[in-house]
Amino acid sequence: MDRQQFQSCIEACNDCADACDFCAASCLQEQDVKAMARCIALDIDCAQMCRLAAGAMARGSEVADAICNTCAHLCELCADECAKHPMQHCRDCADACRRCAAECRRMSGAQASGTGAGAGSHAH
Repeated sequence: MDRQQFQSCIEACNDCADACDFCAASCLQEQDVKAMARCIALDIDCAQMCRLAAGAMARGSEVADAICNTCAHLCELCADECAKHPMQHCRDCADACRRCAAECRRMSGAQASGTGAGAGSHAH
């Protein structure tokens, strides 16, 4: 696996993680923090998953495609939640999450077509 072919996805994951961290911290400063609870929780989960995905791609992990597929799903959930809020940090986070989801879907599709159907189906 050539790391360069995943560079745009790695960058999107890192940008998304940063946006999610900033959004979560900003949400904690909002007047009605309780109303932001789901947004904060998804921001934290999304940031961690994006970092995991970026690391997996950078290492050339054999499960990078599965991780990126999960990352895309979580980014979509986070984007949908952030889009419900009018604050600029939420809007910016939603945009970063959508970009990351698109990159991860592209990457996991490219990997899946190149590695065969059995790559992510092993039971543990």
